[in-house]
Amino acid sequence: METTRKTLGNLGEDLACEHLRSIGHVILDRNWRYGHLEIDIVSKNGQGLHFVEVKSRVAPVSAEPEENVGWKKQRRLATAANAYLHERGAGDLEVTFDIITVVFDGEETDIKYYNQAFIPLYI
Repeated sequence: METTRKTLGNLGEDLACEHLRSIGHVILDRNWRYGHLEIDIVSKNGQGLHFVEVKSRVAPVSAEPEENVGWKKQRRLATAANAYLHERGAGDLEVTFDIITVVFDGEETDIKYYNQAFIPLYI
């Protein structure tokens, strides 16, 4: 798959949104920005409000994509989520931080959804 990093990321986010919709989520925002911070997807379902980080890769991968969401990235996501909640609110919905990985392998695409992937220490 010959593609740029940005194109790969956009395609991965498109597929992540499709996946979330297929399991009952409503997409509220995509690429929501707070200064230099960004939340890939904000969605809502019957269980709550989801801040979703999408990691897209082309096989073979040297490490699982979800492993690239370390504590620094978690802290940045939590800061952006806090700003989002301050601006938009969540009502009485539970808030979760999720990860979706999209791995392109030739004609195959592997999508994995990690609901409640982490609980940020900084919020």
